[in-house]
Amino acid sequence: MNMEEKRELKRKIKEEIEAQRILIASLSETSKPVAPDNAIGRLSRMEALNDRAVSEASLNAARHKLARLETALGKVDQPDFGICVGCDSPIPPGRILLMPEATLCVPCAEKD
Repeated sequence: MNMEEKRELKRKIKEEIEAQRILIASLSETSKPVAPDNAIGRLSRMEALNDRAVSEASLNAARHKLARLETALGKVDQPDFGICVGCDSPIPPGRILLMPEATLCVPCAEKD
């Protein structure tokens, strides 16, 4: 990966980090506890609790992805970043964005 590709990847990772932070803020609002004294009816209350559980799961996934992106951003300047440990081929930048912790290219990952 040359310097220009690393700069572009850093820019994309930073954009994705910002998007994840915005998503986390939004999900934090929707995953607040549902008050037991809410007079919204039994079924509506169950739906609200289910929606909250889905929001919490999404919030945890977003936090996990944010942590992985921040880790990847810190490693971009290392000489072996973006190189497959299995075959020494470059890992496509799109894969790194989707899976920042990826150390294998797709063909090597499929072998495991």
